[in-house]
Amino acid sequence: MASGFFAILDDIAALLDDVAALSKIATKKTAGILGDDLAVNAEKASGFVSDRELPVLWAITKGSFLNKLIILPIAFLLSAFLPIAVTIILVLGGIYLAYEGAEKIYEFFVPHEKVHLAANLKVPTKEEILALEKEKIKSAIVTDFILSIEIVIIALGTVLTESLTNQIAVVSFVALVATVGVYGIVALIIRMDEFGARLININERDNSISDTIGRFFVNALPMVIKALSVIGTIALLLVAGGIFVHNIPFLHHLFPSIPSIITEFLVGLAFGIVALFLFKGAQKLFSKK
Repeated sequence: MASGFFAILDDIAALLDDVAALSKIATKKTAGILGDDLAVNAEKASGFVSDRELPVLWAITKGSFLNKLIILPIAFLLSAFLPIAVTIILVLGGIYLAYEGAEKIYEFFVPHEKVHLAANLKVPTKEEILALEKEKIKSAIVTDFILSIEIVIIALGTVLTESLTNQIAVVSFVALVATVGVYGIVALIIRMDEFGARLININERDNSISDTIGRFFVNALPMVIKALSVIGTIALLLVAGGIFVHNIPFLHHLFPSIPSIITEFLVGLAFGIVALFLFKGAQKLFSKK
């Protein structure tokens, strides 16, 4: 009886060791996409009124957890019974990410209508602000869903030869780390100015060390957000290009002499321009009707 109990404990310990080792490998494999995920989500979670930043980020985080709960069981089932569907879903997600990246570049050169409306000094109502919040939260959750698919599939690819138990444990762990880690760092970034203001007000002395550090954080936030906006756009195109290059054999061997990061960016941009052109064309066609 006792020997059986200790045998079970030994099996559990061995399983945990395997999961820990495989999780380390899977996390390394997904490190690049996690960096892109951070840049994209930090850009999407910024731009709100100070006291609404954390509630909005929490709403996006809850949406991200729900995304993982939807994606994980479907990924395990498709991997087991219909692996080709995983590739198709990845490519479709890549098209959406490429479109988002190309649209951001397009809006930089051809500002959206809402930019022109900024000249009108009308103060938005509370309902309009909440509607804009919901729209941005929805957009962030959709983007997170596609990035989550990529994270889960990459992690799953590292443990395909392992038992189902190990697959579930490792990929679920990576998905949890991706959500908690990414959105935890995003929360720290978007509250930099608040932290800086607290340091400035920590004492009554002028030009103290806390004042200097506080002003640095306050002044750095706008630059960080602008940088993340640019990095987030590049990240969208890189992730999309990576999906196309790694899942479409023709593209994988198209430019062997060019560094992969440049190839992925150009491929993502090309697909994004085509998707944007088709979407704008369809939009004009339906608006005429």
